[in-house]
Amino acid sequence: MMEGVAQSEEPEDYREFAPASHGIRAGTLLLANTDLLEPTFRRSVIYIVEHNSGGTLGVVLNRPSETAVYNVLPQWAKLAKKPKSMFIGGPVKRDSALCLATMKVGVDAASVPGLRHVQGRIAMVDLDADPEDIEGAVEGVRIYAGYSGWSVGQLDGEIERDDWIVLSALPSDVLVEPRVDLWSRVLRRQPMPMAMLATHPIDVSRN
Repeated sequence: MMEGVAQSEEPEDYREFAPASHGIRAGTLLLANTDLLEPTFRRSVIYIVEHNSGGTLGVVLNRPSETAVYNVLPQWAKLAKKPKSMFIGGPVKRDSALCLATMKVGVDAASVPGLRHVQGRIAMVDLDADPEDIEGAVEGVRIYAGYSGWSVGQLDGEIERDDWIVLSALPSDVLVEPRVDLWSRVLRRQPMPMAMLATHPIDVSRN
């Protein structure tokens, strides 16, 4: 399996990881810790889309499905980045879709109909919008079936239990290429000793 390699030219602030619950905000990543073995979230990388007084909402970035975007939302297939499949965003409302885009450098989401800024170059996409209005502003989109959600205080408790590691996201994380082990790639760009977690075996029973 191909695995990404940390790039030395990444800005230093992307290499820092946030301290526990203090770092949760829209645009951060939750990485499943090595002891989190629940199948739904094992080795998952979750991008936080919303974090406010009502709770927390995110999507799993590394769970592609076998369903092609074209079979569900054909009008968005052209903008969907490879593998051009629907991704499983989480266990909540699997029959609904949520879309994220990585905007091109210099684009202001507020000036593009159908885009709502999340953090940095990441925006939420209104799937009722016209893809042609968005095409020139984004590098690509990814569409998720369902999402991951936490009520107020629930995620804080899971982080305190060491279920999750809170880290900074890169724009490329959302549109991760096929066959890349995103979980390992994100860990490899962290300072030591955290980077060593990337070598944790995928199947501990084989270790």
